[in-house]
Amino acid sequence: MSSRYAVESTALSAQDQGRISELIAEWQLLSDLSFADLILWVPKRKDYQSWPTGHIAIAHIRPTTAATVFTNDLVGETLSWGDNPRIDQALSHGEIVRDTEPEQIGELLIKEETIPVLFNGHVIAVISRHRDAVQMRSKSRLEINYREIAHKLYRMVSESAFPVAGNVYRSESAPRVGDGLLRLDGNGVVMYASPNARSAISRAGWSGELENQNLGDLFAKIDNGAAPTDEPWSLVVSGKELRRDDFDNGRAILDLMVIPLVEAEDRIGAIVLVHDVTELRRQDRALITKDATIREIHHRVKNNLQTVSALLRLQSRRVEDPVASAALAEAVRRVASIAIVHETLSGTSAEVVLFDEVYERIVHNAIELSSRPITLTKNGEFGNFDSKIATPLALVITELIHNSLEHGLEVSGDSLAVEIVHSDHDCVVVLSDNGVGLPDDFDIENSSNLGLQIVRTLTENELKGSIKLARAGDRTQATLRFPINSTGTLGKA
Repeated sequence: MSSRYAVESTALSAQDQGRISELIAEWQLLSDLSFADLILWVPKRKDYQSWPTGHIAIAHIRPTTAATVFTNDLVGETLSWGDNPRIDQALSHGEIVRDTEPEQIGELLIKEETIPVLFNGHVIAVISRHRDAVQMRSKSRLEINYREIAHKLYRMVSESAFPVAGNVYRSESAPRVGDGLLRLDGNGVVMYASPNARSAISRAGWSGELENQNLGDLFAKIDNGAAPTDEPWSLVVSGKELRRDDFDNGRAILDLMVIPLVEAEDRIGAIVLVHDVTELRRQDRALITKDATIREIHHRVKNNLQTVSALLRLQSRRVEDPVASAALAEAVRRVASIAIVHETLSGTSAEVVLFDEVYERIVHNAIELSSRPITLTKNGEFGNFDSKIATPLALVITELIHNSLEHGLEVSGDSLAVEIVHSDHDCVVVLSDNGVGLPDDFDIENSSNLGLQIVRTLTENELKGSIKLARAGDRTQATLRFPINSTGTLGKA
């Protein structure tokens, strides 16, 4: 529904607009059952007491069971009073106008009917139904039953009984007419079953005829412990009230939507939409299992990495050679950085890491190892990164921070700053310190520093980016640049 048209051009109250929204949410059912395009017209007038000056189309829907009549969208089209007497009559008299003479529209011969939308005692809109008159000559049982059901539902619209109060099926996943339809009489006995409905219930284990069977008794026979609630299936699918439930007896899973049919407040039957969702539900369960498995794997990897880190730390304490001890300490730090990423991943089913949390933990660990107080500032946000980026990026930033602490700030300086800048295609991370600075002949490509070699290798091979170290005034800057796309995964280098 276009709220702009409804609010600016009509006198609809907030309640009226809510009712029309409910109707539009459900009227695909009406369109499919009547094999027709539906257009919703709202009167253009200042208030309910004044005579309408015309009508404006605020919604248009096409059937999934037949070819459309109108290829162009009619939302926003206007009619003056008198342009379409059928719409005028439905609005002013509150009656359904049927059996009009077909009109030629393009190559099609179209028959139009109009249905008033009653709410709170007055007509708030009119539905015009447009069908191919040639197609209407078909006399198949499916089409006859669908049209008869459609007539009853349109009558309910004109009596303010549809959509059913307290609806439970306003969802894109709700069963549709094409999925399968059962028509019940007032006693819950199947009067008609569409081919798709027959197939779905057959997969659930029913091998007999459906028509003339009480649907509640039928489901009870193939139940096998599939009751959805404390209520028996005889009540759930009786058609006495609006219901939506899954029937799962181990052989098949059926999504059932029961819609009662009423006439002048008397219940005259029901329709049951049946959708075989067996494979969909199994896929959903498989995804849930997969997510749980992924989380468990990440959790175990994190635990194993922490165990390795603890063993290396224990070994470093036993080594007397200071060079070997320092090498083991660096290995502990690198393994810990990888463990942080996996710990973050183990808390979510997505393969995406909020890297700012990882960064904070990396910084916390680095500062704890520092022998002097350091002032660290951060400008910008990393955001979410794919795990394929997060792991090498964590290692690169760990090495750059440690390099500053070990070779720059340890000797001179106390300030470390990190700036993150995102563009449409890449991410730039600039880490700078006010330490002792770089040697005049420094070249990262020929540096013998293992940490910087790791940084260069991970940046070029894993992040598909570049790293530069240079002097900028009184600060030493490491500039990391790597490509990303809008989803936080690697873009083109």
